[in-house]
Parts: sequence; C-alpha cells; structure tokens
Amino acid sequence: MKIQYAAPGIRVFESALFQTTATVLDTPDLVLVVDPNWLPEEVMAIRRYVDDILDGRPVYVLFTHSDYDHIIGYGAFMEAKTIASEAFATETDQDAALARVKKWDQEYYIERDYPALYPQIDVVARQPGQAFALGKTRLIFFPAPGHNNDGLFTLATWEGRCIWLAGDYLSAVEFPFIYHSSEAYEQTLHLAAEILEQYQPELLVAGHGPATVSQKEMTQRISDALSYIQTMRQCIRENLPFPEEHLWQRYLFRKGQESFHQDNAVLMQKELDAQRG
Repeated sequence: MKIQYAAPGIRVFESALFQTTATVLDTPDLVLVVDPNWLPEEVMAIRRYVDDILDGRPVYVLFTHSDYDHIIGYGAFMEAKTIASEAFATETDQDAALARVKKWDQEYYIERDYPALYPQIDVVARQPGQAFALGKTRLIFFPAPGHNNDGLFTLATWEGRCIWLAGDYLSAVEFPFIYHSSEAYEQTLHLAAEILEQYQPELLVAGHGPATVSQKEMTQRISDALSYIQTMRQCIRENLPFPEEHLWQRYLFRKGQESFHQDNAVLMQKELDAQRG
C-alpha cells in the first residue's frame, strides 16, 4: 500500500482505488485511525502498522462520514473506540450504508478476514467546537454536512501540532461531489475557511487525493470548491452551459467523474425548482 505522507506521528496511506486516504496519528496518548480502507490487504497493512506502534495505548477509529468506502475497514478494528458525527450515529440509514459495503465486495468478488459491520459510535460529535481530550491530545469536531448528511471535520492537536482531517471535502483530485445539499456544502466550505484562519493546521488530509502542508493550497481548494458550486448554480438559473473544459483542465479523471458532475446538476436543479415552488 502506498504511503502518501509520513512525518513524526503521522502516516497517510493511499489506496490503489480512487486515491482514497486512511490516516494514522500516533500521539503520546492514543493511536487514531481515520477511515481505514479499501482493499482487504490495504486494511490489514494499516492494522499491522497500528499493532507495531501501539505500545499499550488505546486505539480510536474516526469515521469522517458514512460513505461505504470510508467505513469498509471497520471490522478490522473491533476493539477500538469509535468517533463520528451525531448524524452518523443516529440519522444515517445504517442498513443502506452497510448494504453498499456488501454490494461492492460482491461485485468485485472480494473476501475479507473481518466482518462487514456498520460502526457503532462511542464518541459522538454533536456540535461545532466540541472537543474530546485524552491526556494532552485533543480532537476538536465540526459537523460538516453537504457531501452527505453526516460529514465531520476534525482537528487533532497535541504538543503544538494541528492536523485537519477533512473527509470528502477539499480534495485536489475531486470537485465537490454533492449527495445531500449544495447549500449545506457551501456553508461547510465557509466553515472550512474559518477553521483554516483560526487553527492554521500544519497538514490537511482530504479523503481522496494528496494531503497538503501549504495553507495557500488549502485556501485555493476552498476557493475552487466554492467556485464550482456557485458557477453551477448560476448556470442553472440562467440556463447557460457549464464551462466544462475549464473543469476538466483542473480535474484530470474526467471519464470517472462525469457522472458525478451530471448528478450535481440534477440535484441543484431540483433544489432551485423547490425554492421557486
């Protein structure tokens, strides 16, 4: 499995599929695993790495949201305490989310040595700025709906460090994939700008694509995502074509992403129709 980024206390793994990331933070107080994924051997490589560095500390697994690719490795960490948003724990259709995990494995003839389960959550993030502390390690939570209904931004801080775990936002390889609400997504992006200004994280880890240590790059990713949503909305309102060639110059996986772009247009058209009554 590819190691996308490594620094003391931080390792970002990258799956062969969709450049999906899984992060392990190694603090004096705990080991935090974020969205372990995808393929069985990749999940087990993360599991072995955690076992190698654990040294008696507790393991926590953070789920940034409930998309099947982000919960698919939960069964390999059954002893861990779990963290997710309140919506993840109480609002998401758990049977439907788990069915997508099982469907994907069935489609690709995948067999795993651990069970497919929807995570049951021990630490529930209910409101912006809520914090969980263990020793000198603090996790600061911000519910982040838009991509889906149960997203969560997390700032992990210890010994003067600050890591931003963003889930499926602020990717360098994906424009916004909007499954829930474009308005909520836009509000989450404004929240992202506030988080960046207040916390000035040393590293941003997105759910897909490369992490970045550049705050200029973080700002640009927020701007690009806002521009995409606002341009799409304006084009629909004014019945104008979306400037797709510019989009595909920025995002290189057109054949794999065109359907998501089209789905965004359908969703936003429905939202505007509903506003008009």
